Amino acid sequence: MRKCLLQNQNKLFDQISSFASLYIPVETTGGNASFKKYEQGMVMSDVLKTDRSPKDLFFPQTENLMEFKTSGKNIEVIDNRKESEDFVVFGVRGCDVKSFEVLDRVFLVEPVDTYYATRREHGIIVSMACGRPAETCFCQTFGIDASAPEGDIVCYKTEDALYLDAKTEKGKNLLSKLADVTEESDGKEALKQKEQIKTVLAKLPLANLKADSFGKDKTKEFFDAPEWQILSKSCLGCGTCTFVCPTCQCYDIKDFKTKDGVQRFRCWDSCMYSEFTKMSAGQPRLTQLERFRQRFMHKLVYYPTNNDGLFSCVGCGRCISKCPISMNIVKVMKALGGIDNE
Repeated sequence: MRKCLLQNQNKLFDQISSFASLYIPVETTGGNASFKKYEQGMVMSDVLKTDRSPKDLFFPQTENLMEFKTSGKNIEVIDNRKESEDFVVFGVRGCDVKSFEVLDRVFLVEPVDTYYATRREHGIIVSMACGRPAETCFCQTFGIDASAPEGDIVCYKTEDALYLDAKTEKGKNLLSKLADVTEESDGKEALKQKEQIKTVLAKLPLANLKADSFGKDKTKEFFDAPEWQILSKSCLGCGTCTFVCPTCQCYDIKDFKTKDGVQRFRCWDSCMYSEFTKMSAGQPRLTQLERFRQRFMHKLVYYPTNNDGLFSCVGCGRCISKCPISMNIVKVMKALGGIDNE
């Protein structure tokens, strides 16, 4: 394990950015934070969670895929993406790190999404233990330990230092390049913080929330549940929950005409929208109830059924804090699963 004094934190960031693009959480308006490309002098935010997850860096909200140049009857296909550069994402929380396992099972299976795969190949994730978990956090429900997140390097931040523990070859290679701004450590302070975090986690309001009622092969049990009618009635269909969710992966692909050809791009989409999956024959999910049910059944039933029991929720709590009518997956779990959190 390596140690970097907080007074040298920016030297650490300067060193990383000298050979790779570096993204860190930076405070924005209203005390929020988002991942920004590091520039000299930037200060890393201590806000627990960014408004949107670092998913954006691997699966952007919008991206150009290719161009078609036309000349008479001839069509030239142009792959206009550029080979991804090496980059480091610093300060990723445990829930967001886990989300990449969910996304990998979608984008890295045949046919592999080469756009996502290239970014995963070039990206290095430095996770950050959650020193002060929030009341909206429930990552423990899905087997995630906020005191010991996954990642290429796991970082613990104390009052005076960062402790960096490499877990993969990518992480070891990165730390080897940071010897000038770090020093060897026995990691005792990091272990102490880990125990403190576990104490806090045990006291969170949602600490006892369980997902045992859900999981693989539960479609028949929940699909026609009467609770969907009540739960979906207040939903605005705004899609906020899907856009802040670190595991949502739905997208739309469109072409638009340019001066001398066609540009193809893709952008995030939401199963909460009335036009989602709309075809020439019509819309397969005509009501908000059906669209609402689709989202939560996918998180709690469909995805684990097709992915060895892995849930498509990581308990980050963003849907709890961002939903304008306070409807979220926790309320759905309690209503359908008969869960008492007291």
